[in-house]
Amino acid sequence: MNLQKLGILCGIVAPVVWVSLIGVAGASRPEFSHVTHFISELGERGSSTELVMRYGAFGFTGFLNICFAAVLLAIFRNGWYSAAAAGFLALDGLGRIGAGVFACDPGCVGLSSGQELHRLFATVGFSSGILAAIAWGINFRRQDWPPGMAGYSVGSGILALMFLLLMLWDRPPLNTPGLFEHLATGVLSLWLLVFAVRLTRVPERA
Repeated sequence: MNLQKLGILCGIVAPVVWVSLIGVAGASRPEFSHVTHFISELGERGSSTELVMRYGAFGFTGFLNICFAAVLLAIFRNGWYSAAAAGFLALDGLGRIGAGVFACDPGCVGLSSGQELHRLFATVGFSSGILAAIAWGINFRRQDWPPGMAGYSVGSGILALMFLLLMLWDRPPLNTPGLFEHLATGVLSLWLLVFAVRLTRVPERA
């Protein structure tokens, strides 16, 4: 398997592993609710799912995202715009890795330095993922990709942003932060999977 195929495979595997581990970790903790709890709480310090989430979900998938971003630079050689779009995806990966290195406190409500760093890296990761979807959508339009892919990418980024804003709403009936966070990451994960699968049809670059 050459490097281009391996990099694209990273883009396919990353969202599948991410969503799967969230599901498995959540199912193993009966007290956890995907509606009211944050994803980070599955990796909170001292929890039974800490290691699998910190190093499997956050760390490993973050690394895969960086690998996928690297191969995008080899596939899309049309200047600074593609490099910037790939950079957003790499920042998403770095944000995830950082969020895994620094676990949140129990309940993700502490004031420790680790908690603050976790929040910072998670914010960088989510924001970069949204920007990556929008930037690649614009890039697809610039490169005459099928219009549906361009619209889907931009729409995914905007929809994920809306879900994250709703996540911050703390008044009934929308005070379900976990639900909106899960929806946001689900939208971005599906977009990444569709993008990577679509790239399997792109001719290989030497």
